[in-house]
Amino acid sequence: MAEEPGRTGAKRPATGAKRSATGSDRSATRTRGSREPSAPPVSPRGLSATEGAHEPSAVEGPQELSDLRVLKALAQPRRQQMLQHLTVHGPATSATLARALGLNTGATSYHLRELARYGFVEETRGSRHGRERWWRAVPGDRRFPPRSRQSPETRLVMDELNRLSYAADLELFARLQREPSSGEWTDALPHSRGTIRLTLPELHEFFEEYIALLNRYKRSDADTPDGARTVLTRFLAFPAPAASSAAPASPASPASSDNRKESEPS
Repeated sequence: MAEEPGRTGAKRPATGAKRSATGSDRSATRTRGSREPSAPPVSPRGLSATEGAHEPSAVEGPQELSDLRVLKALAQPRRQQMLQHLTVHGPATSATLARALGLNTGATSYHLRELARYGFVEETRGSRHGRERWWRAVPGDRRFPPRSRQSPETRLVMDELNRLSYAADLELFARLQREPSSGEWTDALPHSRGTIRLTLPELHEFFEEYIALLNRYKRSDADTPDGARTVLTRFLAFPAPAASSAAPASPASPASSDNRKESEPS
């Protein structure tokens, strides 16, 4: 990215804790020496996963978030903004978040307490200097219940959570495209769009292999090489809509071609 996402304008005290790698989905490697650990972006995925950061999760293995109260707390727009900021820029105080997001410190303090209540953020260890409190997003492999098990109310909350998270990601990408060139990183925007034919078990396996691949690249601050930057990723996979009987697929359509030729990486 043109703007170093691993940095923040405010300096924070060192936590003194050595961090190790874990988590899932959105991969994040950071510029060595920036100290702010990447935290878990809280975004619904195709198979309902949110990822962790460079640090071990307090809960081993995937954790399903099925409590409607928790989902509602997570889907609050201001809290999504705050989690996004903590994800990209690392730990911050309520005052730092207020300045960055155009809020007042009373609002950010309240939302931080609510996020902490449900385990999404926490105070960084050993970070208190006077009354100043530094907060970080808590890493973890958090997943959401499949849509078939969601109540109508839960679906409404999940739809809003999806809308907020996708809009936030698109805004970050659009901001990157608007910014001046930043050397070789300007050309480092790999993306791929295509189709594959899978059974439902294969789709689940494909997703878990993707998570495992991201985890291979998660590393501690000490192991992050010079020149590394925070890289945001998003995984999205869904079945194509069933063909309409009134509009049969033509012989040349992708549905009837060799799907191994569909992928278009760039």
